[in-house]
Order: sequence, then structure tokens, then C-alpha cells
Amino acid sequence: MVTAHPILVVEDEFLIALDIVAALEQAGIAVAGPASTVQDALGAIEGQQLGGVLLDAHLGGESVGRIADALKARAIPFAFVSGYGQESLPEAYRQVPLVRKPFTDKDLLAAIAGF
Repeated sequence: MVTAHPILVVEDEFLIALDIVAALEQAGIAVAGPASTVQDALGAIEGQQLGGVLLDAHLGGESVGRIADALKARAIPFAFVSGYGQESLPEAYRQVPLVRKPFTDKDLLAAIAGF
């Protein structure tokens, strides 16, 4: 197990969220969420201790910059999950690790190994 605290999954596509949660749980990792909106994600970040976050880079057209800002302010490690490249990420966060969709379980586990 990577962390004693759960990994928050932030993903607005239900089936993708289920895939991420299943991959983490199968590896014995505790999961929080999934959160599917910016507001839900911000509430989850404020409401519990997290070991890290897998953050969809696009939540229903809303910018995830506020979520990334909240994670940075709380020193919570995170990785983006996106079907787009690094250039699609909020400019201030383009150095953050990116898991490309479609992903494998191994891709997800490698991303959170750095948490």
C-alpha cells in the first residue's frame, strides 16, 4: 500500500471512475469518492485526510484549476488523468504527472506510487 490515507478519485465519467476505483481497491488501496464535480472535490479535500488525488483534467467543462490550487495549498500530492496531453492542463500545473486515457491499472498504480 502506498499510503495510510485514501486516494481521492475525481472523475466525471461514471464508468471511468468505476474503473479507477476498482483498480485501486484491487491493489489494496483505500479510495475516497469518486467526486464528479469541482464542488464535490473541494468538499472532499477539505473534509478528510488524503494520501493523494487522481484528478480528471476536465470536469464537465469546468476548470480543475481550483482543485489543483486547493491540493497544492494542502500539500496533497496528485496526478492528472486525461485523454489530452500536458498542454491541456492548467498552465501552472503542467509539471504534474499525467496518466493518459486510455490507461491501464499499472499506469494508475505507477502514478500514485510517487505520492
